[in-house]
Amino acid sequence: MNRIKLLFLALTMTAGMQLAGQVATLVPAPVAGAKPVMVERIKIHGKALEGNLEGDVVDRDVIVYLPPSYGREKNRHYPVVYALHGFFIGAEQWTHEIHLPQTAEGAFAGGSREVILVLPDSKTIYNGSMYSSSATTGDFENYVARDVVGYIDAHYRTIPDRNSRGLVGHSMGGYGASRIGMKHADVFGALYIMSPCCMSPMGAGARGGQMPERFAEMARQLEKSVAAVKSPAEAAALPGAATQLAVAAAWAPNPANPPLYLDLPTKDGVTQPEVSAKMAANSPLAFIDQYIAGLRTYRAISMDVGDQDGLRLDATKLHSILDSYGIANSFEIYQGTHTSAVADRFQNHVMPFFSKNLCFTAGCK
Repeated sequence: MNRIKLLFLALTMTAGMQLAGQVATLVPAPVAGAKPVMVERIKIHGKALEGNLEGDVVDRDVIVYLPPSYGREKNRHYPVVYALHGFFIGAEQWTHEIHLPQTAEGAFAGGSREVILVLPDSKTIYNGSMYSSSATTGDFENYVARDVVGYIDAHYRTIPDRNSRGLVGHSMGGYGASRIGMKHADVFGALYIMSPCCMSPMGAGARGGQMPERFAEMARQLEKSVAAVKSPAEAAALPGAATQLAVAAAWAPNPANPPLYLDLPTKDGVTQPEVSAKMAANSPLAFIDQYIAGLRTYRAISMDVGDQDGLRLDATKLHSILDSYGIANSFEIYQGTHTSAVADRFQNHVMPFFSKNLCFTAGCK
């Protein structure tokens, strides 16, 4: 029986942020005769993460899947797909949700062209970096787009060109794929967004800066809870606090406000419109219009979401905005919940998408 370990509403000014933890999911049957991939677990130093005020590690775990032919075709170079995990989990748990390496092997056996798969770990002390740029958490946006990509190109036989790089993510990773994809279109050439969270600047952003009272009250409770903590580790241990703290650390950093180095949406029980504005400004539906030129350069953009997933409404809005600008994109609402089909989607939709839309030879345009 499918079991959702965690699906919750993040109680922040971005209201509507739903993030899922590790769950059982529909898994495609193993493909007879599928050739094995090679798995390497490495660490990649995050120059972009150095000096982060939260104390998160800067030498991060990264899992690399090398295709079946990689070990024997020594002169062959490959496109790379970077896959971003969701909130509450890291790269290792992400492999279990999408059932790697089985789904990659099944995709290759089913006709998808071989690529290198890279899963960077962006889990922080509050369970998620939001793939954002923050003095408090570190610059995970550029860690993925620059540090990880640069390391992989330097240490593996890649085709080091944007047209041969794909970016995909699910839930918080879908947010990350949206954010990084919009802001770093010079790095990636094809984009697949799975059930993205955090798209919409709802709540305060939708009410002229005024926080809905139910969120304000929960923010006040959080403010009281963290008042006596002496470190991010203590704050992270507070029941139910991690999500709001993760969002605040990513989107409302404050180097002058120890020990957490972040601003909460209330101060002394009073709502802080400027903090709400910072959080709302990090919603892709709020900033997408600034990045249309880069989005036009993608070889292909695709997005999917389950018909029983509350995130489908904002995903549909993102699709509609792309359509309104005449940016080609495919969009599917499939039968399922937020997490029930991620392994199947990865093997039978994500991998074939990149097989079709990435460049497999140097100089391809």
